[in-house]
Amino acid sequence: MNAPFQENRSGEEKLPLTVLIAAPRGFCAGVDRAIEIVERSIERYGAPVYVRHEIVHNRYVVEGLREKGAIFVEELDEVPDDAPVVFSAHGVPKSVPAEAERREMIYLDATCPLVSKVHRQAERQIEKGQHIIFIGHQGHPEVIGTMGQVPEGRMTLVETVDDVAKLTFTEEDDLAFLTQTTLSVDDTAEVIEALKARYPQIVAPRAEDICYATSNRQASVKAIAGDCQLVLVIGAPNSSNSLRLVEVAERIGAKSYLIQRADEIDPAWLENVETVGVTAGASAPEVLVREVIAKLGEMRDVTEETVRTTEEKMVFKLPRQLTE
Repeated sequence: MNAPFQENRSGEEKLPLTVLIAAPRGFCAGVDRAIEIVERSIERYGAPVYVRHEIVHNRYVVEGLREKGAIFVEELDEVPDDAPVVFSAHGVPKSVPAEAERREMIYLDATCPLVSKVHRQAERQIEKGQHIIFIGHQGHPEVIGTMGQVPEGRMTLVETVDDVAKLTFTEEDDLAFLTQTTLSVDDTAEVIEALKARYPQIVAPRAEDICYATSNRQASVKAIAGDCQLVLVIGAPNSSNSLRLVEVAERIGAKSYLIQRADEIDPAWLENVETVGVTAGASAPEVLVREVIAKLGEMRDVTEETVRTTEEKMVFKLPRQLTE
């Protein structure tokens, strides 16, 4: 007859634990593309290849690329003229590639194509004479890059409904809005509703700016969080889309923690917990998901169940420099 509980290393019986694994989770097409750009650049040009800012917001990924020959810097003036440089997936202000061209540098743009789409929309709105209200998080690299696509003073940043209330534009002003791609779907909808209520003339983008991966990962967390007492989100503390997943889970009523690696799990979190949800932000590789589940398995008798809300088949092309 089988024992009802497995034993842990100390010989004590392990309580059962159901682990609901959200799908989709982890890497998106933009992150896959950015990492491959760095790897292929190292193969083509030889190490070192410089990368302006973290290519994506994940320490494990960054360290892995550093071991292969990538050097991460904050600004272009830290890069020698004769060295290739890659711009991160979050995008950069127009001044950065302009400076690289002035210095006749080899540069590769790993900006996510969905972020680039927002950049192009900003340019079109400015050409039409519109002032842009940009919904995003102050200081985030994507926000800095997007605001750097237009002349200074032509874009105003808001984060919350309260920020909208403080705007001083009138109903006669020619306004448009755009959003950061990695925001909370629900929060952003509230801010957009406030903008439209205050400025009925404001022009929306042709399509939603929040990217498919951000929306899908939030939907997958919503699908599991109601059945969980605890949700673990694997991601970096500076990853906007990962932080939003924590917020989504907590709004539904599950306690949620953002962790970078399995060793950050506090066994106390599992007290009186029968079901744990696990997901990963768009910059976190699947190896870290498996590491977390293995760690949970050391503490409890784990039964895994994947909850899939949609399939993702998006693939983005690499820059021509790496394919010709």
